[in-house]
Amino acid sequence: MRAVLKTFAAAIALICAVHLSAAKAQPANPSPAAIATAKEILTLKQATGIYTGAVANVIQNMKNTLLQSNLNYQRDLNEVATQIAGEMKPREAQIANDVARIYAQNFTEAELRDLLTFYKSPLGQKSLTMDPKAVNDTMSYMDQWAVRFSEEVNGRFRAEMRKRGKEI
Repeated sequence: MRAVLKTFAAAIALICAVHLSAAKAQPANPSPAAIATAKEILTLKQATGIYTGAVANVIQNMKNTLLQSNLNYQRDLNEVATQIAGEMKPREAQIANDVARIYAQNFTEAELRDLLTFYKSPLGQKSLTMDPKAVNDTMSYMDQWAVRFSEEVNGRFRAEMRKRGKEI
C-alpha cells in the first residue's frame, strides 16, 4: 500500500513540476499558429463537448428560472429564448477561441505541434480512445478502495477506542 501511495505521490509531484516549469516558459500571448494547433488538438481530443451547447444551456436555464415566477409569460419567454439563442450562438466560437488560447498558453508552439503529431499517430488515437476508459476505471477503483480503506480505518478507530475502554 505504501509503495502505491509513494508512486502516486511521485507522479503528482512530477506532474506539478512539469506544469510549473511549462507555465514559466509559456508566452502570455500565444501565436495564431499555436492557437490554431491547440484548436486542432482540442477537436481531436473531443474537448469541444465541454462547451458545445453552453450558450443554449445558459439561455434555457435562464428561461426556466424566469418561468418559475412568470408562468403567464411562457409563450413570450419561449419566443425570446429562441431569439436570444440565435443572436448569441456566435459566443460558442468565442469560447472555442478562448479555450484554445488557454491551452496554447500552457504549451510552446513546438510542444503543440508534437502533441498534434502524437494524437494523429496510431498510439495517439488509441490514447484518445482509451484515456476516458482508463480514467473511469481508475475512479471506480478509487471509489472501491476508499470504501474498503474507510472500513479498515473505522475498525482501527473502534479497536483503539476499545483499548481505552470506550465503545463507539
